[in-house]
Amino acid sequence: MLDCTNLDLHYGAAQALKKVALKAQPGKVTCVMGRNGVGKTSLMRAIIGQEKITGGDITWEGTSISSMRPHERARRGLAIVPQGREIFPLLTVKENLETGFAPLARKDRYIPREIFDLFPVLESMLGRRGGDLSGGQQQQLAIGRALVTRPRLLILDEPTEGIQPSIIKDIGRAIEVLRAKGDIAIVLVEQYFEFAWALADEVMVLDRGEAVIAGPKADLVETEVQKKLSV
Repeated sequence: MLDCTNLDLHYGAAQALKKVALKAQPGKVTCVMGRNGVGKTSLMRAIIGQEKITGGDITWEGTSISSMRPHERARRGLAIVPQGREIFPLLTVKENLETGFAPLARKDRYIPREIFDLFPVLESMLGRRGGDLSGGQQQQLAIGRALVTRPRLLILDEPTEGIQPSIIKDIGRAIEVLRAKGDIAIVLVEQYFEFAWALADEVMVLDRGEAVIAGPKADLVETEVQKKLSV
């Protein structure tokens, strides 16, 4: 389980996160919502080690990882699909997927069949360059690359951004399949409310670096959450 407690994060004198607490459990989707610039991506980058927290602690599977570097966290099963996808445009689809081999033991350096079951288009385009794919196909490739690492924590940062509706549905179905496996904790950062709400088990709303709503979706009122997002 991921357990973030009292996280502070500063960029110089500016405080991006203020005493933020977040938990994510295997078999559940934790959705982090909020307007642009409220700290969502900063929180995700802190979890995977790309930003250094200035207070609090990040615990994964019972061990503090706050002082670990990103590659050490990746080896412990953390993976992120970053906002903007960040695929390698000149590498083929197959080569992009193989970049996920880096944190794996040699025996595990192969592309799991599950990825092509989730996103069949990738199998048919293995020899095409990543930059030649549509935005939606690139997003599927970015998720596939993260899954190559065999993550136990999967962070998805704005996966529907700029994506056509048909592929948004495919991504939603893939998230449901991964949740149903029961061995992956999923953190979904999303501004598309209907998509996030439909998938969420747990919900957090950030505003100006602070959690203004947090808890199981079943305990929250949908209209109240929407109000916080529109303020």
